[in-house]
Amino acid sequence: MIIDITLVVGGLVLLILGGESLVRGASSLAERAGISPLVIGLVVVSASTSAPEFAVSLGAVLRGEPDLAVGNVVGSNIFNVLFILGLSALVAPLVIKRQLVRFDIPFMLFISVLLMFLALDGAVSLNDGFLLLGALFIHTVMSIVMGRRESNKVDRGEEKSKESSQESSRQLSALRAVLFLLAGIGLLVAGAQLLVSGAVSIASALGVSSLVIGLTVVAAGTSLPEVATSLIAMRKGETDIAVGNVVGSNIFNIGMVLGLPAIIFGSGIPVTNALIAIDIPLMIATAIALLPIAFTGFVVARWEGFLFFGMYVAYTLYLVLASTEHDAAQGFTTIMLWFVMPLIAATLVAITAYEFGLQRGKKLGVHSKRESE
Repeated sequence: MIIDITLVVGGLVLLILGGESLVRGASSLAERAGISPLVIGLVVVSASTSAPEFAVSLGAVLRGEPDLAVGNVVGSNIFNVLFILGLSALVAPLVIKRQLVRFDIPFMLFISVLLMFLALDGAVSLNDGFLLLGALFIHTVMSIVMGRRESNKVDRGEEKSKESSQESSRQLSALRAVLFLLAGIGLLVAGAQLLVSGAVSIASALGVSSLVIGLTVVAAGTSLPEVATSLIAMRKGETDIAVGNVVGSNIFNIGMVLGLPAIIFGSGIPVTNALIAIDIPLMIATAIALLPIAFTGFVVARWEGFLFFGMYVAYTLYLVLASTEHDAAQGFTTIMLWFVMPLIAATLVAITAYEFGLQRGKKLGVHSKRESE
């Protein structure tokens, strides 16, 4: 047990160092290449921070533990939205770019629903893997094209501020920025592997099933690079990298982390009924919950972050109670299904209607003011 705890602590240290290095290298390269930090977060950083999920899922399939592989991806996506965005919003409100709202968040919802549809037959097959990988490719190309187009629309005032930020970033040469990026990826992968190894051993000793381990311990462990990267990006003022990292990682997890192993192992990856009935729908629900927040003011406020964070705590508590067959499991499930979740849904609907009303009122006010002039 002492060795496992040491592995967990060592993994956390490597994750912090890796996140610092990755954000520094990625933001510097973004400025040099004229690519927006949002695209870097959606493509480069999200692919890098999803490397632990890919390594764990591939290893799980090789070891004949598909529950762990799929549970890792689904649990990581739930963790990314509820825990990481929730925690980041508690640190500071998250301003969301219009590209995320118009394209990336809806695409995250689309690929999540696509996974649900493909998994209904009980497996992610070879053809399913090609579909998921193709969807990821389309998203990557579109993100780069839209990001370049957005960068070309920067006005002169923004260009001046960008030039001043570039002067500070140019302290890093292109080679050093690449080395920082690669070092960050390596540290994140190594740190996640150490942490997951120790955490899985501890959880297994407590008699928790491989599916629950995948949905909780492994999902949280392999998502710690995203946690480290997002929080460090927030501290450095790179909110685009912080939010884009989460959305991009969720898309990458489904497209690559599940799609590629399904192609490599032509027999496909089995998906349990529990995942289809509960966890994948919850993953879709988290994507849906993010839509009204993003559309109403382009910001995730602190109270919304607290709501997301609380939902993840409740979900984890449910998994633990259900897996251990605790006496409180039935009562907790009843309260969540018939009281808490409807209350959250009603709150989101009310806030959405209120925000849309405010925005419409502002637009009508501006329009009437112009007519009077």
